[in-house]
Amino acid sequence: MDTMSLLDTGNTAWIIVASILVLLMTIPGIALFYGGLVRQKNVLSILMQSLLIVGVVSVLWIAFGYSFVFGTGLMESGSWLGHVIGGFDKVMLNGITTSTLTTGNIPELLFVLFQCMFAIITPALILGAFAERVKFSGFLLFTVLWCIFAYIPMAHWVWGGGFLQQMGAIDFAGGTVVHINAGISALVMAILVGKRNAYKTGHALLPHNITFVFMGTAFLWLGWFGFNAGSGLQADGIAANAFLVTHLATCVAALTWMAVDWIHNKKPTTVGACTGAVSGLVAITPAAGTVDILGAFFIGLITPIVCFYMVAVIKPHFKYDDTLDAFGVHGIGGIIGSILTGVFATQVISGEGGAQGALYGDWHQLWVQIFATVISIVFSAVMTYILFKVTDRLVGVRVDRRVEEEGLDIYEHGESAYNR
Repeated sequence: MDTMSLLDTGNTAWIIVASILVLLMTIPGIALFYGGLVRQKNVLSILMQSLLIVGVVSVLWIAFGYSFVFGTGLMESGSWLGHVIGGFDKVMLNGITTSTLTTGNIPELLFVLFQCMFAIITPALILGAFAERVKFSGFLLFTVLWCIFAYIPMAHWVWGGGFLQQMGAIDFAGGTVVHINAGISALVMAILVGKRNAYKTGHALLPHNITFVFMGTAFLWLGWFGFNAGSGLQADGIAANAFLVTHLATCVAALTWMAVDWIHNKKPTTVGACTGAVSGLVAITPAAGTVDILGAFFIGLITPIVCFYMVAVIKPHFKYDDTLDAFGVHGIGGIIGSILTGVFATQVISGEGGAQGALYGDWHQLWVQIFATVISIVFSAVMTYILFKVTDRLVGVRVDRRVEEEGLDIYEHGESAYNR
């Protein structure tokens, strides 16, 4: 970290705004999006889980998470552990003052907060897989363990100087760290927790408030500009490009899902268009700093088609209950985006000597992206399986049948969202 350069007030102001935007993605974005999709009797459980994640993950991140991801103690000491974890040198933000600067000549304290928002939203995405049937205590313990043993290592590997970053894997804003990590974990959790008692393949449990879903999508779309455009840590051309390609891919994805939905189900649905928009946001995330509008267009076109197939065909075929399609949208969207980054990355955006995809002659980058994607899938799946078993043994994960039938809001929180 550089303590000699002058503070860049423009970059600092932008990352402050970007941090606020990323927080909006979890509360109220995910809270409303997922909250609207569940049944009326469980909406408060989603809101509470979203709010609790903000609190508990923030404390963990500031206490030691940031140090374990971005610390340099182990790497500087020459230990091989530096390839898989940062170090203990920044625990409780040791050594970081108001004058300590980092990339973009912004305060390192601000960088800590910006990255904290990414650590917050990642476990929040998993909520959609096991909604309506998990104990609050089990959810809390699993979230703490998952943040420590799944998110933090992956973030270091990709962003903190770990082995995937050293290999040259591109993940501008979280395709592997956030979406594949959360999406694969969501699938494992959905399978291990089991189907909801009322769930029957081919018979959807209808959302209780589609207006909430729309509002949540709007907050996600808005917040994602901070998520992607802020990840370069500077107010420059890369940020402008990330902003542009994020918006374009999202628009194309929303229109594509709507069209497929219209053809398949004979109606262009609001939930479908919103889900399509989110799939586009997910897929463009790893690529936003290296692709131009051509890449954004095709990422936005391909992703919702594959995600729709996963949600409408593969999920019913294998009969797993991924309640709100966290795997079908975030997991699959993250995989597609990560791999297509290796196809569409261009030096027109990344600069001379920067990343170049297979479309422009560099097949090596594509293989690096595939390797990073596979590592992310395997690590997330194995770690989630272990953490689920530990949590289930210690406090239990699934609620009793009566609690599930009556609703988590009343039994777990003693409240009802809609009192007459």
